[in-house]
Amino acid sequence: MAQKQWVFDPDSGGKKIPDPVKRRTEARIRAYAEAHFAGQYTRLDIRFRSQFCYIDAYTEPVMREGWPPADWPESREEYQERLRNTPTHLCRLRYFGKEDEWGFAFFGYSNEKYELTILPNGSFFGTPEEAFQTAAAAYLGNE
Repeated sequence: MAQKQWVFDPDSGGKKIPDPVKRRTEARIRAYAEAHFAGQYTRLDIRFRSQFCYIDAYTEPVMREGWPPADWPESREEYQERLRNTPTHLCRLRYFGKEDEWGFAFFGYSNEKYELTILPNGSFFGTPEEAFQTAAAAYLGNE
């Protein structure tokens, strides 16, 4: 019988994020976002839960003339306000104990789940800035 062997899985586990790491990580993401994606979002929501860091962006909706139609259940202003307050889920970072090696999961709107993703550096792990850049380029536009 084959002996069971432990294999590291970048899509499970992690360590609870210490408060000082949370503060530094949020500051790093905000500084990077402001330097590279200013004007492409109205605000960021960066929140932490256990071993995860979730990053959402809010944007100003583009409103086409004549939309929504007259029979729409909400006014144009209500529709626009609802869109303004609907986040674009960008990504989820997973903390493993190193501030520059976070796991990266892209939010997939097709199944509404976070999916483990390889960063452009060819790894499942990267900095918070690399993760933000990858997700923001996809959902907010290229820098």
